Amino acid sequence: MGIESPYIRPRRLRVTPAVRRLVAETRLHPAELIMPMFVREGITEPVPVSSMPGVVQHTRDTLKKAANEAAAAGVGGIMLFGIPAVQDATGTEGTNPDGILQQAIRDVVAEVGDQLVVMSDLCLDEYTDHGHCGVLAADGSVDNDATLLRYAEMARVQADAGVHMVGPSGMMDGQVAVVREALDEVGHQDVSILAYTAKYASAFFGPFREAVGSSLKGDRKAYQQDPANARESLRELELDVAEGADLVMVKPAMAYLDVLREVADHSPVPVAAYQVSGEYAMVEAAAANGWIDRDRMIMETLISIRRAGAEQILTYWGTEVAQWLRNG
Repeated sequence: MGIESPYIRPRRLRVTPAVRRLVAETRLHPAELIMPMFVREGITEPVPVSSMPGVVQHTRDTLKKAANEAAAAGVGGIMLFGIPAVQDATGTEGTNPDGILQQAIRDVVAEVGDQLVVMSDLCLDEYTDHGHCGVLAADGSVDNDATLLRYAEMARVQADAGVHMVGPSGMMDGQVAVVREALDEVGHQDVSILAYTAKYASAFFGPFREAVGSSLKGDRKAYQQDPANARESLRELELDVAEGADLVMVKPAMAYLDVLREVADHSPVPVAAYQVSGEYAMVEAAAANGWIDRDRMIMETLISIRRAGAEQILTYWGTEVAQWLRNG
């Protein structure tokens, strides 16, 4: 064949499962997975999310059970989202010390707080009757600085409930600094911040709207990032780290692997990525139609996110995949 010995054969490192496992460059571990969970006020049974097969809005009791299952599987953390019975213009229930999210935090910390990291979403969209992530100005736009005051109060009540880590996700300018200051002022210096650093105005969030009962009309393009842009993610990274972020995140994950790689290459703190509702729904829908191998597809998507630089991955398959990994 005109090729001198030794004949280079890359396939030698692919011939058996044992060899492939030995030389794998990217690995997943249960502790790198974060399981998002929804808890809804005023229900007595879990409510399935129709656009996300297998995902439910939990009662407080079923949330505790799911949290225990996640902890037993070795999942690294859970991210809690609260769904109140009442929404209003300023998201009052988000800062109610006895609101559904604060109750859920106390429940889960008591159940599994020594076994994994209990995280909470710090945003107003679940609590507002207009569905935006902040307080509205007279012209209907989101008032950045008025919203920051609400975020500060949310941070305090979530920390008082015992949360280990807050996730400010609203993409307001200065949110990390305001949350850090609010936590420190009331003695919660040990509560860490997972900053939603590069969060895009994405169509992949669609099923999530059902999951949290969002009443959003319009869009969030005025405060979430434009999918056409990557460079500004590095600016957001620089700002969030300077303001006190302990971890940073790229959201969504799979359509933004290039952004994830850039952020991972430049970040001095751990980098997470959120495999969002639309990513989950597409795989589940295709699998339900028999078009793909579900389990292989799940693992391939997660490996791609890990390979692109995510050290933590939020995924609705978190507990299931952690069980697979623990069972070999």
